[in-house]
Amino acid sequence: MTDSWEELSLVSSSPKLLQKGIEGVAMKPITAVTKKADLSQSAPQIQSQTQRNGSDPAQTGRRLDLCVLTFSERLEQYYQTRVCLSPSEVSRAQQRALESATEIQAFLRSKHPDMPLGEMTLAGSLLDDLQVVKADHACLLVPLQLEPSLWTPIAGEDTFLGHPQYCMLRRENLEYFPRGRSYWDRHLLGGYLSSQLVGEQLRKSITESMNWPSLSRTLECEVRPVLGSPALKLEIRARSESRNFDEEQLFVSVLPMVRLGDTALTAQPEITGPFDYVWYQSLYTSETARLASLDQSDEDSGVRKKCLKTLKAVCRNCPALRKLTGAQLSSVILHMSEKESDWSESAFADRFQQAITELIGYLEAGFLPSYFKPAVNLLQGFTVDDIDEMGFMLYCAVCEPEILLI
Repeated sequence: MTDSWEELSLVSSSPKLLQKGIEGVAMKPITAVTKKADLSQSAPQIQSQTQRNGSDPAQTGRRLDLCVLTFSERLEQYYQTRVCLSPSEVSRAQQRALESATEIQAFLRSKHPDMPLGEMTLAGSLLDDLQVVKADHACLLVPLQLEPSLWTPIAGEDTFLGHPQYCMLRRENLEYFPRGRSYWDRHLLGGYLSSQLVGEQLRKSITESMNWPSLSRTLECEVRPVLGSPALKLEIRARSESRNFDEEQLFVSVLPMVRLGDTALTAQPEITGPFDYVWYQSLYTSETARLASLDQSDEDSGVRKKCLKTLKAVCRNCPALRKLTGAQLSSVILHMSEKESDWSESAFADRFQQAITELIGYLEAGFLPSYFKPAVNLLQGFTVDDIDEMGFMLYCAVCEPEILLI
């Protein structure tokens, strides 16, 4: 695969030259592997097989219809059948997450009445119509109420880490308001509020003290904490007797959050790693709002959002692309919006294929700048092998985009 990627990297990034140069490198290996038999068979072959096996003529007709669909039609079909979630599935997942949030908030208020917490809220793609394939994850934000005069957010660029999204919260005015004046002083680490200590208190309190069997009976579904996770995460499933075979569980990440002025920070040890005092500044809300604003201002049909959701589903369903998430794909669409004006419904397939080409360019450069913080490289966490695997798959998709819709 690495050798193939090296050969492919010699091809120009121009779509026409790229397609011409790749034919001898990748077309032969992928044709035999990726094309489905029912799409590559000729009509006489299907007819003879139907006669031998006695299969349903109507089903054979549907297969023949697939053979004559254009890529634009196949992409639209993929979006309708593989990307979008049913309203009932989304509603059911939201309801379960909200009910769990209500119970957790009531528990914390009774267990720690002196802990200054705001109203918990659900957040994430499940609420923004950006979740694809399955309604299986959500975020529960637990807002900490901090005294603005005692705490100052330090921008990531101004810390020794130098990462624009890794911020810190410094305790101020200790000479006038000594330690103990704020409830959160117990979680200080070197003069800064420790995201790890705050998260540990909430995790231990909730996982060790909540009556999970009782909660499951109250909500009429199985609710339990996920063991071994660095952050507090809940697993919610339907009761065993009513569970469908293919029904997936819902995971709810419980994230402590601090909001001071225009700055919103969350404790996410899965991202910040070993830095106990670092808080993460997520750009998800800003990116989502920007996408919605662009779609609305252009009076388009929400094609940016549609393209993003389709890319997310393709990456989730394709093992080679699974490490690409909404964080990278949102910035790709936003960068494209700066130079591409046609986001009409008829341009959906063109914008999708353009996004594939743009991704290849970013992978070749090894740098994908965050839309709102260009100094952040969204490919930083990927290994060379990751880049090779994703790059090769996307190069193949330039010539034969249908392989992404399997």
